[in-house]
Amino acid sequence: MSFRTMSLPPVLAGLLLALPMTALAETPNIVPGEWEFTSTTSVSGDLPIPDQTDTTRECIAQGDLADPDFQMIEEEEGCELLEHNVGVDGMDYRMVCEAEGGQADIVGHMDFLGETTEGRVEVTVQSPQMGEMVMNTEVTGRRIGDC
Repeated sequence: MSFRTMSLPPVLAGLLLALPMTALAETPNIVPGEWEFTSTTSVSGDLPIPDQTDTTRECIAQGDLADPDFQMIEEEEGCELLEHNVGVDGMDYRMVCEAEGGQADIVGHMDFLGETTEGRVEVTVQSPQMGEMVMNTEVTGRRIGDC
């Protein structure tokens, strides 16, 4: 999973909003280097969708972490950030996105543990076409070496 964009399965990727690192008093507890992120998404609802697992790699440089414009989540139109707390040891956020007559409520949490990260994103979608659907994504990351 890409740390910068919190890549989720394609159905979720467009739902997320930017969280600038300017809210941090200090840099996150993340050791720079080559990182591997794995996300597993399960969906409950009227549509039978199998679990989906995705693994990606990304280089995170010290300059990225210290840059006040560094973003943790990709910005998308149609989303509104309702609250966010970013700190040295993690982040929590809540947002809502609207598109095509439906709404997605998103709640996320990520722990920064030095050479590992772990977190969860829950997306509840209300759609006239699909009804209610809940997507839970478990995210883990680990530093695998230098870039």
